[in-house]
Amino acid sequence: MAENQVKQRKSLQLTPEAYSEKAQQHRPKKKVGFNCLKAFLVGGFICAIGQGISNFYITFFDFTEKTAGNPTVATLIFIAVLLTGFGVYDNIGQFAGAGSAVPVTGFANSIASSAIEHRSEGYVLGVGGNMFKLAGSVIVFGVVASFVVVLIKKLLFL
Repeated sequence: MAENQVKQRKSLQLTPEAYSEKAQQHRPKKKVGFNCLKAFLVGGFICAIGQGISNFYITFFDFTEKTAGNPTVATLIFIAVLLTGFGVYDNIGQFAGAGSAVPVTGFANSIASSAIEHRSEGYVLGVGGNMFKLAGSVIVFGVVASFVVVLIKKLLFL
């Protein structure tokens, strides 16, 4: 009887490869096309809002197309931080994925949500120390990439 149970237990044990194959069979299928469509539509809507804000500054405050960019970005960041504080931007991010993370509003959301999450630890060690953990790498690689592009441009087009 005991020998039969040992054989049965051995037959029930799975190798990591067999387990991975079995888990793959039961994993839900990803809706890549639908997720891309949602990201495209929400990201496009955020950009359309940005264009509307830019047109507002050009029309009512006599900015040029060139000078309206900075206040437009600042306004979009302010709106994203406000929506993050009210908990709305997280719902948008859950729905749209990269469509809400790629524009500047996603960057503002990552900083604001980190600040909100760590505010109980104090302003210096909590908010200041943790605010740029997620966004810091974006800033560093953005600065490095821009340096490399300018360096290449200056070397090639003296």
